[in-house]
Amino acid sequence: MTPVSLAPVPTTTFPFTALVGHEALQRALLLAAIDPGMGGVLISGPRGTAKSTSARALAALLPDAPFVTLPLAASLEQLVGTLNIEDVLRDGQVRLAPGLVARAHGGVLYVDEVNLLPDALVDSLLDVAASGVNTVERDGVSHQHAARFVLVGTMNPEEGELRPQLLDRFGLSVALHNPADAGTRQAIVRARLAFEADPAAVVARHAAAQAVLVASVVRARAALAGLEWSDAVVQHAAGLALAAGVDGIRADLVMLRAARALAALDQQTGVRVEHVDAVAELALAHRRGENSAGPAGAAGTAPPSGAAQPPSLSSPSPSKPSPASGQGAGSAQDAPEGDWGALPPEPQAMARVRSTGAWPPKKA
Repeated sequence: MTPVSLAPVPTTTFPFTALVGHEALQRALLLAAIDPGMGGVLISGPRGTAKSTSARALAALLPDAPFVTLPLAASLEQLVGTLNIEDVLRDGQVRLAPGLVARAHGGVLYVDEVNLLPDALVDSLLDVAASGVNTVERDGVSHQHAARFVLVGTMNPEEGELRPQLLDRFGLSVALHNPADAGTRQAIVRARLAFEADPAAVVARHAAAQAVLVASVVRARAALAGLEWSDAVVQHAAGLALAAGVDGIRADLVMLRAARALAALDQQTGVRVEHVDAVAELALAHRRGENSAGPAGAAGTAPPSGAAQPPSLSSPSPSKPSPASGQGAGSAQDAPEGDWGALPPEPQAMARVRSTGAWPPKKA
């Protein structure tokens, strides 16, 4: 049989600076790349909104960064690795069979449809992403190794949601939507068609901008530890978190770390309140409580009066006077709790049931 020669697969990646209409996503990915300890980025959106393209573009932007994909069918051992106990018993040496988190060290770990992964797998993944250290244990023997990577998870809300406990573990989040503006849609299509027609030409056209961005990320990483927060910045972040009704203090910590990463990217000597405002929605969008004051604005205030507010199912809403109850809308007893469209019960007359007598005797 004549051997068949296989054509090589092209590996050219869409340039990060060529992305169109994704300014918030680009900012979130850059901040996570500067400080991976924030917990990564969760990208939520419908199909065809460049979620995976953006993640691959970030990996290509970082120097010598591997891009590792976590498949949905992966096991916990495939993710974190396993220890060869037979080698320990034979020669006393702990030999680690590395997992995907070890392969992703220094790069990007991409998880498509993270909402469809088992919760235990997501929990272990987020632990490693936040700490930068992976611990492998088996039969009382443990081994640790560095696993510092940028975690990028994507999900389509139509296929299910993540539990709030897992949502909170992601550092930043971005919700993508189908482009509603015709001009933006055409620009995205033109950029993609140009890349498919001649990838090398598109990469060459964006090479200078890519090089500037690479140098900025490297410089920001080096300057990160030297930037500090003032009391006013910490107080402002706490106020935004309280207004958003978040649970715990992880939102405060992520906001401050993201603001510091942004200040380092902008080559500032300190973190300012403006940096917190610029990253607040990225840190609060997936943590905001039902009774929050709305999206964080420039000053973290509530939306103006007259803006549409979503109904809260956890608090009673006023009801109109009911003909059956005869009580006004201000009565606390008639305010429904939970089912805010329910009507009060109405009395119903009861009819007397006539006796039908005893059961007839059985036939012999």
